[in-house]
Amino acid sequence: MTARLTVSNLTIRLPRGADRENAIEDVSLTLNAGEILCVVGESGSGKSVTASAAMGLLAPGLSITAGALDLCGEDLRKVTSDQWRAIRGRRIAMVFQEPMTALNPLMTVGAQLEEMWRVHLGLDAAEARQRALAALNEVKLPDPEGALRAYPHELSGGQRQRVMIAMALALEPEVLICDEPTTALDVTTQAQVLALIKDLQVRHGTAVMFITHDFGVVAEIADRVAVMRLGRVVEEGSAQAVLTTPQHDYTKALLRAVPALSAPVPRALSDERVLEVRGLTKTYASRGIFRRRRPVRALDDVSVSVRRGATLAVVGESGSGKSTLARVVVGLLGADGGQVKIGGAPLPAQRRAAARLVQMVFQDPYASLNPRRRVGAQVAQGPIAAGTPAKQAMTEARELFCMVGLDGDAVDRYPHEFSGGQRQRIGIARALAMKPQVLVADEPVSALDVSVQAQVLALLRELQQRLDLSILFITHDLRVAAQLCDEVAVMRNGVVEESGPIGAVFASPRSDYTRSLIAAIPGKALFGT
Repeated sequence: MTARLTVSNLTIRLPRGADRENAIEDVSLTLNAGEILCVVGESGSGKSVTASAAMGLLAPGLSITAGALDLCGEDLRKVTSDQWRAIRGRRIAMVFQEPMTALNPLMTVGAQLEEMWRVHLGLDAAEARQRALAALNEVKLPDPEGALRAYPHELSGGQRQRVMIAMALALEPEVLICDEPTTALDVTTQAQVLALIKDLQVRHGTAVMFITHDFGVVAEIADRVAVMRLGRVVEEGSAQAVLTTPQHDYTKALLRAVPALSAPVPRALSDERVLEVRGLTKTYASRGIFRRRRPVRALDDVSVSVRRGATLAVVGESGSGKSTLARVVVGLLGADGGQVKIGGAPLPAQRRAAARLVQMVFQDPYASLNPRRRVGAQVAQGPIAAGTPAKQAMTEARELFCMVGLDGDAVDRYPHEFSGGQRQRIGIARALAMKPQVLVADEPVSALDVSVQAQVLALLRELQQRLDLSILFITHDLRVAAQLCDEVAVMRNGVVEESGPIGAVFASPRSDYTRSLIAAIPGKALFGT
């Protein structure tokens, strides 16, 4: 096979004071034409640093100290800045994890696509627009004409990711690097994006490096797999060999951490309903891609309940109404109709009063934490605002840090000094500081590695038993829901399609929609159901 990208004995040094000397050390990888190489490993393993080096996009403070990077015979370490501008996009391209941060919010999708052909090939506006339209058709974006006129925020997450893929493939590069492109997508959109990448890779003969921490994704698309840990490649081989007969203990541990879809034996649940949602409705007036205002029924007569000490999963695709339901339950968003009751009483209209009853754990703890304040002060902030003396609140914050598996002295540190999993533990501690009856968790583990994800799920189970918590768990990951939750409500277009004990619903779904969600889960053939 013809090698398109070769990484040879590459070492990249971290800035002084980092937790280790090198981001990656003595890494060697070969990416061949027409194949998909999946690079897997936990956060901090060096996956994204390797990809950034191949794109000439190393962050300030990182430096290559040894090794070689070769793109079809060209030494990338000798490429100048001007030469890199010609190479990126045309010969090697990248699909980023979060398209909203990679797309320009002030430019239409069409203008950003057309820019590729105008800058690299010198095409006129009319021809560039024709190619942009053809590119959106190729990635099977619904209504490509309308999408050309849309701004990024007017498209869904899956649609924005398709735009990023269209941009990356616009000039038919020899190498495509995909850095966690499906992490935040629901299972059906994820399946569509994976099928699209595989299809385009076959048709264009592109060499694809796919960075992920999701072994289900690896099982779906990989030809070969490289497993990285602490900056080193610890195992490499065919997807079949690595996934079925792993040799390294680290690879085995990662595979064991993949949650199963089959639910554990159901627990005996209380008959008491701590959270009751009855007939909830919510309509948004949003702008569509044709600039016309149109109503969106986010919640349509939604009724769910959570038993004392139990967890209810709310699952569904993006736009199904899951997060709107979470925000109404917490009191961050007003409903048009219906009622939310906690402990048999209506949810107070005042946020301060509601905060004593229900708290939320957000998907991205770094975005929800103040980077300029010590984490202990942020955990204690709620109780202090509610009247708890500052000294007592800080003492309780230290106790909460210990409860969630962190050192009590860590209260004096800042958010950037913690890993993603640790920051999520801080988010849980902050929510528990108000001693709520109900905890609402909105996609709290979707961006975490499988091993860290397993630790956070185990922590939530332990805290639930210790504190008798009732949890409303919003997720698009059905495997996670099966392992943590007792009951499930499946939502689609603002409506609850079906609900019941999670083991029964997943084993014998009544709704065609539920069946389609289960069918879209990646890696079922390998990891089972």
